[in-house]
Amino acid sequence: MECTVNWTGALGTRSGMGFVAETGSGHTLVMDGAPDAAKPENGGQNLAPRPMETLLAGAGGCTAYDVVLILKRGRHHVLGCSVKLEAERAEVDPKVFTKINMHFTVSGKDVPAAAVERAIAMSHDKYCSASVMLGKTAQITTSFEVLEI
Repeated sequence: MECTVNWTGALGTRSGMGFVAETGSGHTLVMDGAPDAAKPENGGQNLAPRPMETLLAGAGGCTAYDVVLILKRGRHHVLGCSVKLEAERAEVDPKVFTKINMHFTVSGKDVPAAAVERAIAMSHDKYCSASVMLGKTAQITTSFEVLEI
């Protein structure tokens, strides 16, 4: 796996904190920093997600992928899956994630709550590399609901 991240600056001015990541699979991801009123040249323009937001989103995508795949392999009729992540970060550098809650909403027809609970546990205990890595610094908690469609 590979990825190249290039600093774009602010609209090509080489000030600001905009970046474009080019992934090994041929996709791009734009990131930007938060504006800094005290030192505008050190801040972003709020044109894209922050790098740490993309890290959190990646963890959500990784675990949601696992949950859907595990439920489908169990022959459950899954029609939707979303996960809302809420995170807290350390006060001092490095400002790692210290707490993350992942709330899953799984929708489908006759999907047993026990199967969803098991899929989430399997993702976090075995399959989701992102969650396992983030779990080294953050306390990760999960919750879920199942919606009948």
